[in-house]
Amino acid sequence: MNRRQKLLAFAAFFGTFFTTTNTFAQDTKTKPEYLHHWRIGFGLNGGIPLEETYNFSLGADARLQYDLTMKTSLAATTGYTHLFSPGEDMGFIPAKLGFKSFLGNQFYVLGEVGGAFGIKKELGNSFLWAPGIGVATKHIDISLRYENYNDYDTGQISLRLAYGFKL
Repeated sequence: MNRRQKLLAFAAFFGTFFTTTNTFAQDTKTKPEYLHHWRIGFGLNGGIPLEETYNFSLGADARLQYDLTMKTSLAATTGYTHLFSPGEDMGFIPAKLGFKSFLGNQFYVLGEVGGAFGIKKELGNSFLWAPGIGVATKHIDISLRYENYNDYDTGQISLRLAYGFKL
């Protein structure tokens, strides 16, 4: 065989080889589409008011959460918070909407805004905003937040311990 025939035979062999065999450059597995989930959590809150008029606060809440992605969620929180003082105590019902963003698998930041509705007529209502940080596992949620009540001229640093689950 001369050189030309060897080259043609070589080209024919590789041409046949590449058209008749299956080649897999990458084995790509498609990720399943993320299913949006609803979660609910029930928490207990304890806080230190920043206004000297109040000594401490206690409360309970319920938070409904809708997971937009695996790292972001919308939240709606309500409950009851009571600020204790040597004089007259103050109680209100907070109603907040928020956005939660996970920084890793468990750590997150959360921002909420809404209203605080006084349980006594003379308290009235107040705008409420609350940034916070936390850690959440499958069922346990622990967070630390600052809450500011504009019309009550006070705020607090609060710790929340909660138990939650998927709906």
